[in-house]
Amino acid sequence: MNDSSNSMLGRRSFIKSLGLGTAALTTGTLAPFATSCSGDGGKEKEAAPVEEPPVLQIGDDIAVASTAYGRVKGYIMNGVYTFMGIPYGADTSGKNRFMPPVKPQPWDGILPTVFLPNSAPQNMPYPREPNSYAAFVDHWNYDLFSEDCLRLNVWTNGLADGKKRPVIVWFHGGGYSNGNLMEQDGYHGENLAKQGDIVFCSVNHRLNAFGFSDLSVVGGEKYKLSGNVGALDMVAALEWIHENIANFGGDPGNVTIIGQSGGGAKVCVLASMPQAKGLVHKAVALSGTAINGTNKKLSGMLGEYILKEAGLKKGEVDKLQELPWKDYLDIANRALSKMRQENADAAVGFSPVGDGICLPEGTFFSEPLPDAPDIPILFCTTFHEQSISRTDAALERMTKDEAVGFLQKRYGDQAKNIVDSYAMNFPDAKPVELVDLILSNRSRVVAAAEAKKHQTSPVYVAWFGWCPPLFDGRMRAFHCLDICFWFLNTDRMVTHTGGGERPRKLSKMMAEALLQFARTGDPNGGSLPKWDEFSVEKGETMILNDTCEMVLDPDRQARHALPQS
Repeated sequence: MNDSSNSMLGRRSFIKSLGLGTAALTTGTLAPFATSCSGDGGKEKEAAPVEEPPVLQIGDDIAVASTAYGRVKGYIMNGVYTFMGIPYGADTSGKNRFMPPVKPQPWDGILPTVFLPNSAPQNMPYPREPNSYAAFVDHWNYDLFSEDCLRLNVWTNGLADGKKRPVIVWFHGGGYSNGNLMEQDGYHGENLAKQGDIVFCSVNHRLNAFGFSDLSVVGGEKYKLSGNVGALDMVAALEWIHENIANFGGDPGNVTIIGQSGGGAKVCVLASMPQAKGLVHKAVALSGTAINGTNKKLSGMLGEYILKEAGLKKGEVDKLQELPWKDYLDIANRALSKMRQENADAAVGFSPVGDGICLPEGTFFSEPLPDAPDIPILFCTTFHEQSISRTDAALERMTKDEAVGFLQKRYGDQAKNIVDSYAMNFPDAKPVELVDLILSNRSRVVAAAEAKKHQTSPVYVAWFGWCPPLFDGRMRAFHCLDICFWFLNTDRMVTHTGGGERPRKLSKMMAEALLQFARTGDPNGGSLPKWDEFSVEKGETMILNDTCEMVLDPDRQARHALPQS
């Protein structure tokens, strides 16, 4: 990290050690340290004790910010201004369903933005039962579902103070079907905003059949963008940030987008959209990539299946806008299921469409495109995106032959050669770990990094291998684990990390790298080893673990044994 960054983080750490929140720097509510002298003989009196501010501050004139559409009121938590659920777009129900996002209507007075906003319509994908290990580990945050879901959260250290803080914008996972801007506590933006002096935002947008039903074939010109309105929502959020974030202490000219799993794919989509050019300046894709959109012929066919399943004819598409959202989601999902059954080779789902308007019809990043962003990208995956033995200890005793048998359903006769190749590449791995590594292979992220090298901006690649002690060590470096490390939330997300000093040490290094990347487009300058740019020839990769190191394409031999798609 550079000297100014070290100074900034050190100053905040020093203040924190004195028991003073960041708010003390800006609100003027705390008396300075001082001594006073009496008039009799100059005998020194002890200074009055300095009172810490409340952890939470909320009131009529606290945390009020202006937007282009009206004023909003949040609260101050641990010295950080916090706003939950600021509208960046209008309700997407009724006549707005399947349409590009519309700007929100201005409001009078002050809008409270103090609680998590509506999640986009979706079927609840996650278990909630008290006997569920998954619920224990992830304890998902869900409340209301509504088409009035175009909202975002903001965490910042200052309001309209003239500072140009880097802005980091989080896009959640869940594929394109599920999720919300704060479904896990590890998504929380307070700690990174406070320690890094950045503005952190997170975004909800339309998902599944509401965001990506391509009705252009059955609905004509009016519905020509319907297959990509969920992606256009994300652009609308970035437009709101560009227009308003200076009022929250941020720099609209320095915006980094970051997402994990489906959110990582969304980052790649945004980094390929002409509509996003000038709105994004750096990108981070974690455990998820995309290098092409859905084939528009197949997406149009799915629109035909939807209309047929709804019992409608061409020219009656508008009637789909009148259905309750649950009814439409059921119709669309049944249509998707039937299309897959009747077209076994059709790789289709509700996801962004390569329509040649919002997204290229071909491979993303395949060439420098003057109308699309060309920005630095950092890719990261985890060693064990899938850890098959987390809740099944018996799988830890798997033999190598059993590992081959386990993988035959997916890889057929190639399974043995694949297992042998991974065992040679990773001689210390147990058979169950070989299965995890194979199922979690880096092929897609390496393909995305190699495609991105056709453009001019730098590419960096990491591989996260830190394993928590939970479930007798069987969780390993699982899908989603690294999120809380990037955001300084390892103690907030103890059911992923166990908490304490060991994960906190790695989290500090990773957050430093992320903050440096957000400031400059280069992750170097913190306490990680020198991080070299990725090249197709060498595959430079930063290993993130208790010991971090730069290596050259660490799984090349094993990965090349996998079927090439």
